[in-house]
Amino acid sequence: MAHDLNQPYQLNRELILSGRLRDHLKAADPALQLVSDEEHCAAVSRMLAERPDGGGDVWLFGYGSLIWNPMIHFVEQRVATVAGYHRRFCLWTHLGRGSPRAPGLILGLERGGACRGVAFRIAEAMAQPELELLWRREMVTNAYCPRWLKIATNEGRGWAIAFVINARHERYAGALPEDQIVAAIARAHGALGPCATYLFQTAAHLEALGLRDRRLFRLRDRVAALLDTAKPGTS
Repeated sequence: MAHDLNQPYQLNRELILSGRLRDHLKAADPALQLVSDEEHCAAVSRMLAERPDGGGDVWLFGYGSLIWNPMIHFVEQRVATVAGYHRRFCLWTHLGRGSPRAPGLILGLERGGACRGVAFRIAEAMAQPELELLWRREMVTNAYCPRWLKIATNEGRGWAIAFVINARHERYAGALPEDQIVAAIARAHGALGPCATYLFQTAAHLEALGLRDRRLFRLRDRVAALLDTAKPGTS
C-alpha cells in the first residue's frame, strides 16, 4: 500500500526493510534518482573489503541523528572523537525534514577542526546486513561519501566508518551564513517532522553525553528563540 504523503512517518528499521521509505521518497519526488538495494549491497562489500584495520568488529561514527536514532544492532557504544572534520548543517532536505517550498538542513561532516560523537561497535558477523540497512537510510541519493576515519576514545584508537558530506551533490549547501541556517531550520517541516526537532534532539543527546558543540548549541538557542517569538500571542 502506498504511503500517504500527508501522513508523518517514523524512521525505523521496519520502514527501511519493507521498502516503504523508497516508496515514499519516489512518490514525493518522482525525479529523485535513488540508489538500488543491489548497489548498496555492493558498496558495503567494497567498504568492508577496503577496511584498514585488518578485520574484526566494525565501528560506526555517529555525529547527528545516528547518535539518537542509530537503528542498527550494535554491541557497544563509546564517546569518540574524529580529528580533521567537524559537523555542519550543510545538506538541504526537501523531503524528510523539509519541503520543496521550505527545505530544511541536516548535518554532514566537513573538513577541518574536530568532531565529538558516538562510535557504535557492530559485531563482525552482522556487519554486512547492518551496514546495508544503514546505506539504505543514509546513502539513498549518495549525499554522503562513506570513509574509514581514525577515531579516538577513552579506551584507545581505531578506525570507524563515517558519512562525510558529498560536496558534489546537488543538495550540498556549503558554508551558509548562520542567519540563513537558523531561518531554514526554524521554518522547515517534512514527513519526519520539524527540522528544528532534528537540531534539538542532536543538541540534547550531545549534552547528555557531556559533549560540547558551541556552534550547534548556539543554533539551538537561536532557533528556539525564533520559534518562541513566532508563537501566537507573542509580542
